[in-house]
Amino acid sequence: MATTENKKAITVGVFLALGLLIFILGVFTLGGQQKSFAKSIHISAVFDDVAGLKKGNDVWFSGVKVGNILSIRFVGTSQVDVRMKVDQATQQYIHRNAGVRISSDGLIGNKIIVIDGGSPQAPEVQDGDILQAEKLVSTDDMLKTLQENNKNLLSITTDFKLLSHKILQGKGTVGTLLADSLMGEQLRKSMSNLQAATNSAALLAVQLNTFSTKMNTKGGFADKILTDTVTFNRIKASATQLQQAAANANVLTENLNKASNKLNTTDNAIGVLLNDPKGAVQVQSALNNLQQSSVKLNETLDAAQHNFLLRGFFKKKEKAKADSLKKAK
Repeated sequence: MATTENKKAITVGVFLALGLLIFILGVFTLGGQQKSFAKSIHISAVFDDVAGLKKGNDVWFSGVKVGNILSIRFVGTSQVDVRMKVDQATQQYIHRNAGVRISSDGLIGNKIIVIDGGSPQAPEVQDGDILQAEKLVSTDDMLKTLQENNKNLLSITTDFKLLSHKILQGKGTVGTLLADSLMGEQLRKSMSNLQAATNSAALLAVQLNTFSTKMNTKGGFADKILTDTVTFNRIKASATQLQQAAANANVLTENLNKASNKLNTTDNAIGVLLNDPKGAVQVQSALNNLQQSSVKLNETLDAAQHNFLLRGFFKKKEKAKADSLKKAK
């Protein structure tokens, strides 16, 4: 009897010890999930609309759960103050200019608080700080925007419907092109001409490329002109000489013009002969008289040679001339 009671007492004690152990593990497990035993800081944010956020919902930072919501209470006229508990280990990563926004845990999950880290230049967040809350876009706002977009889409589709109807009726430029076969043929011809012009331009580009290649060929005339300073200086000197020759030709032309102008005047002998008939007759008469005088002089000299008084003089003169010819030979 005593042995049986001892066994029952031992069994009850074992079950009590296991129950106590399970209770302690459960407390620590739940406490670890709720981070009840971790050091934390308290921060808050004020929202205009919390969109169904509840006490105990999670607080996330960079995709990691770092705390939970302690309380939600009204402040002012219609604002809501949300007080949060955040692990002290993440304090160094959260700055005072960090933003706080309401999001969802999954597509249709519970509402959560998401903290953006802020800029590294700002100081770290401290216990009791109030962070800036970002405005939440509500479902009503999204529906209003969607409704406005639907109206715009309806207006656009209506305009397209009217435009397509006019095109099918042959109205407007596009409708005319689709309905008028003659204009379509003209458009095709224009496109053919444009294609031909494009081909010509491509051929011209190839020819220009070939020409430029020849221009850049070493040793060629164009290359020497463009790169050889000696050849360039020679061409420059030739151009200068050609310019001087042209200037001399101009001077010669001016002189010839002046001379021809003088030939057209009567203030010189040649001009008188060319332009003054009376003067020309007088000059011709004087030349005739001079010719007659020369003839008479020749006759007089011939007669003087036959004169006995001067015959010896002329014979001596002829003899002296013959002697000089002999000496010259």
